[in-house]
Amino acid sequence: MRKSRHRFLAPMVAVSALALGLTACGGDGGGTTADGGAASQPAEKIKLTVGLFSDFHFAPLYEEFKKTHPNVEIVERRAQFNDHHANLITQLTTGAGAADVVAVEGGYIASFTPVPDKFYNLKDYGLDSRQSEYLDWKWKLGVSNDGSSLMGLGTDVGGLAMCYRPDLFKKAGLPTGRDEVSALWPTWDGYIETGKKFVAAKVAGAKFTDGPGEHFRAMVEQAPVGFYDDQYNIVAATNPEVRKAFDTGVKMIDNGLSANLAAFSPPWNTGIAKGTFATMVCPAWKTGTIKDQKPGEGTWDIAAVPGGGGNQGGTHLMLPKQGKHPKEAAELINLLTSKESQIKLFKEASALPSLPALYDDPAVSEYVNPYFGNAPIGKIFTDAAKALKPQPVGPKGGDVLQAIGNGLQRVDQGKQNPEEAWKQALEDVSRIK
Repeated sequence: MRKSRHRFLAPMVAVSALALGLTACGGDGGGTTADGGAASQPAEKIKLTVGLFSDFHFAPLYEEFKKTHPNVEIVERRAQFNDHHANLITQLTTGAGAADVVAVEGGYIASFTPVPDKFYNLKDYGLDSRQSEYLDWKWKLGVSNDGSSLMGLGTDVGGLAMCYRPDLFKKAGLPTGRDEVSALWPTWDGYIETGKKFVAAKVAGAKFTDGPGEHFRAMVEQAPVGFYDDQYNIVAATNPEVRKAFDTGVKMIDNGLSANLAAFSPPWNTGIAKGTFATMVCPAWKTGTIKDQKPGEGTWDIAAVPGGGGNQGGTHLMLPKQGKHPKEAAELINLLTSKESQIKLFKEASALPSLPALYDDPAVSEYVNPYFGNAPIGKIFTDAAKALKPQPVGPKGGDVLQAIGNGLQRVDQGKQNPEEAWKQALEDVSRIK
């Protein structure tokens, strides 16, 4: 799931001990009853820590898990997106401090798949039996580079759309219906031209979009090849699609479209609620982020993303070997990623399932979201996911994205001109090993 991620709903189907090849709760005891029968002793009290990079709203699911695991206490630890992943690298390096279950976002997972010795192999807990349920590319992201270990199970994928504010579009004299809005921008150039019209309308207190960083990421991830080639070499400096995406971001800045807000920052959160920008790149999970800011039902709506389809983000759950209770932790992962869970999480948080069979399940494909003007988010996001053509994902993709995104931010802040920013970004990328 997402820098910021999912909004989750309650009751789930209990973890299948049969699927895991495990019993639901730990140990039986020795001793006998007064009549000579066997006496069971209380199961060992266990505490599982879950490391996340935002509120995944897993709490109701934990309660469901504890119905079959009454001896398990679950404690969440949260950190900001980049800090969470950097901290995990440090924890694995030092051999201390990692949570029992950790969430790893798609842009970072390739940083960990080269080191399967640092994680429990989920095959040992029967979870490889679920391979046929998953999108092939999503499953492969959770497999170690040498193919020996299943390191993580996917929660969601980030099918792309574009969220927009009909009220601000109306003030700018632009169409407000989602089909008409989608027709404005079949391409990113069309998106910029629409933004120019918005700027010309001089809507008080509002820019056309939050900032160019998430748009840059979306454009790169729509390309056949992004930051890495199929040999896992960093090709950001030579891939024309990366430079084209950077230049398109610069056009957004030069034409006054950007509110110069970094995604997930406090001012950005406020902007969602207060209407300081009219559009934002919107992977499925980000609709939950919008709802969390309480802008009001119907304030935001959802249209197609320029360029046609794509994916941004999505998460895997993994088990660092520092954990002392991998059996119970694996059972928890199984529950959080089950078919029933993924349907419920989609309805509550627009967390698009990783299980393609659900894309044709009416519970997903026909779902409309009343908070977004009854937008048919089932169709919008499953169409985006079906249009996705996966690209090679390298171990430092998140770092490369941050380096070039920082370059765009410097342009947006007036600290560098585009060529200076691009040159420094590539220098920063060249130091990423």
